Amino acid sequence: MKNKIILASSSPRRKELFDKYGIDYTVDFVETEEVLDESLTLFKRLENIALQKAKPLQIKYPNNIIISADTMVTFQDEMLGKPKDREDAKRMLNMLSNNKQVVITAVCVIKDQQITTFTDATTVTFKELSNQEIEDYLDTNEWQGKAGAYAIQGIASKFVEKIDGDLENVIGMPMYKVIKYLEA
Repeated sequence: MKNKIILASSSPRRKELFDKYGIDYTVDFVETEEVLDESLTLFKRLENIALQKAKPLQIKYPNNIIISADTMVTFQDEMLGKPKDREDAKRMLNMLSNNKQVVITAVCVIKDQQITTFTDATTVTFKELSNQEIEDYLDTNEWQGKAGAYAIQGIASKFVEKIDGDLENVIGMPMYKVIKYLEA
């Protein structure tokens, strides 16, 4: 590929996914305040946040491909972002226990000054979690900084009963779709 790829993300999980596929990339990102536009649909709101993350790098890297993403766990139309503290994480895990949730990742790709955004959604079903399982998980601190208060690729994988869709989307980037787009 003639254009260098810039991953506009501080997420170690997204870096791991890019490494897994042998993608040659550079990480650079600008901390942005994530503002959800309530007038948009949920998918468009998340695409807008992904765009907010990519846009500042467009000027710095006009001849490169910029890729950013934003992942959100949703449960019965409630958005479960990163928990504020342990109690908030506990509340989220109790909600997700024995329930289905939808994990949505919005991606923004800026290539040749053309902006493309898209989303992918994966349904994850958790088994019933005991209070002890939740407390033990919270003690690991793995939940910190994770949408929905868990990392599916980590210890929390034992909570999962079923996944309908792309696991990598839940981790933070629908790589199949990203690679397909880059190859087009």
